[in-house]
Amino acid sequence: MKRKLFTIIGVAAGAVGTVALAPVALTMAGFTSAGIAGGSLAASMMSSAAIANGGGVAAGSLVAVLQSAGAAGLSAGATAAVAAVGGAAGAVVGGVADFFLSFR
Repeated sequence: MKRKLFTIIGVAAGAVGTVALAPVALTMAGFTSAGIAGGSLAASMMSSAAIANGGGVAAGSLVAVLQSAGAAGLSAGATAAVAAVGGAAGAVVGGVADFFLSFR
């Protein structure tokens, strides 16, 4: 097997996988297109943010950004950031696989 092949595969799979699964993860956390789902992680986050901010959720806060992404989807910038993080994680996993396979 060529050296660094799993690293390359890891980068590609990580980037594509995280972009594809980000909407699923947002929905599972409770950030839906219809709003924040009651009793969810998102509701708990929103409650904590509102308490810390004197009764409201600040524009641009993590809760607000995640709800926006859950409702409207990821922006181009957010998609690029998610792909970069996924690609980096995939590179680490692929690099570890390449490292251990180099001893064969």
